[in-house]
Amino acid sequence: MIDLASERLNPDKVGLEHLEFIHLHKTAALLEAAAVLGVIMGGGTEEEIEKLRKYARCIGLLFQVVDDILDVTKSTEELGKTAGKDVMAGKLTYPRLIGLERSKEVAEKLRREAEEQLLGFDPSKAAPLVALASYIACRHN
Repeated sequence: MIDLASERLNPDKVGLEHLEFIHLHKTAALLEAAAVLGVIMGGGTEEEIEKLRKYARCIGLLFQVVDDILDVTKSTEELGKTAGKDVMAGKLTYPRLIGLERSKEVAEKLRREAEEQLLGFDPSKAAPLVALASYIACRHN
């Protein structure tokens, strides 16, 4: 709902904090809930819960940043969905607020931060989560 309410907002009057709020309470919240529940069910410590909460938050934001980038850099055929629809709808996006290159830098920073949260875990158990962060960062559709 908050995502739809942000359509047609003037990007000069709304900052990056507003966009991050939307994504933290949308995609990131869903991933965070799944990660935290998994750690709790697996008997994880408070420290492990917090690390995986941060990991999930990072990949949730990462997914949205990359989605915004793909919306302006790929064709409808490449995406498998209508390209440019965020621009047409007047949605706030990372490229609209901070530009394409800076959006790519934010995506890389989020990928690194997500992977940093996995330090200290058994590398063989963390490997799928590292791969997931890389996949999200490098996806083409």
